[in-house]
Amino acid sequence: MAVNGASSGGLIVSFGEMLIDFVPTVSGVSLAEAPGFLKAPGGAPANVAIAVTRLGGNSAFVGKLGDDEFGHMLAGILKENGVKAEGINFDTGARTALAFVTLRADGEREFMFYRNPSADMLLTPDELNLDVIRSAKIFHYGSISLIVEPCRSAHLKAMEVAKEAGALLSYDPNLRLPLWPSAEEARKQIKSIWDKADVIKVSDNELEFLTGSDKIDDESAMSLWHPNLKLLLVTLGEKGCRYYTKNFHGGVEGFHVKTVDTTGAGDSFVGALLTKIVDDQSILEDEARLKEVLTFACACGAITTTKKGAIPALPTESEALTLLKRGA
Repeated sequence: MAVNGASSGGLIVSFGEMLIDFVPTVSGVSLAEAPGFLKAPGGAPANVAIAVTRLGGNSAFVGKLGDDEFGHMLAGILKENGVKAEGINFDTGARTALAFVTLRADGEREFMFYRNPSADMLLTPDELNLDVIRSAKIFHYGSISLIVEPCRSAHLKAMEVAKEAGALLSYDPNLRLPLWPSAEEARKQIKSIWDKADVIKVSDNELEFLTGSDKIDDESAMSLWHPNLKLLLVTLGEKGCRYYTKNFHGGVEGFHVKTVDTTGAGDSFVGALLTKIVDDQSILEDEARLKEVLTFACACGAITTTKKGAIPALPTESEALTLLKRGA
């Protein structure tokens, strides 16, 4: 596993929330019925940062944690996994965010959040470590950081600073409807920064939500295209993913594995993609090479579903290559 100093390549900076998921000790029960819970560190942007270092890449996390035991535990987990932590702030007045997660029998999840307000929501533009952001080759973010001020303004400033410094902007909306005041507000705010991104990844569910259509096809996906976009991805779970660029589009097959918990699969996919393109963005214009990279990313996503929790399940390069050799 890549540890401090062992990672290589251009810097991928991940911005947003890190929290603790409390996952029931048994699957397929409601929160009320769960006999107990295990702590599982999470938060999509943090998962992506660790996915990158696990694959030997170079990443940093920018966000805010509570100045509490959970917050320091999470910062420690980032550092143990080789993620640069100079972009982390601690809030003395607010707690680290928590989420209680129900694991349904099919491995899908339902969430109940404790964020009223949590430290990540209170990151201000002035607290941003601009040196870290300016050194990003890729700047990656979600949409949870757009929900409330002051974090929203911090998010917009960070994007602007990264873009000015020449970073590729990567966006995974990572829809969590229970956190938004309404579905309309979620759709509006997620789309408010749409045309800034160079790379966008949405899940099949998010495609339906954003387009208002129940069709998951090329026409529906292309309705989300914008002129500055270099790559649009629609992930289809075990069925792989579809890809769209200015000049070509197509799909790659997924991998059949025994799914236990889908948490972090999308983050693992994104981390793998970003690690493979950070030092050679010409891959985005070369369909054969892009398909190779996306197949690798699908393998990483698949492996992540075979264990409980996101971070412990994120694969190394050799684990992904083993699955690739085995084939779908």
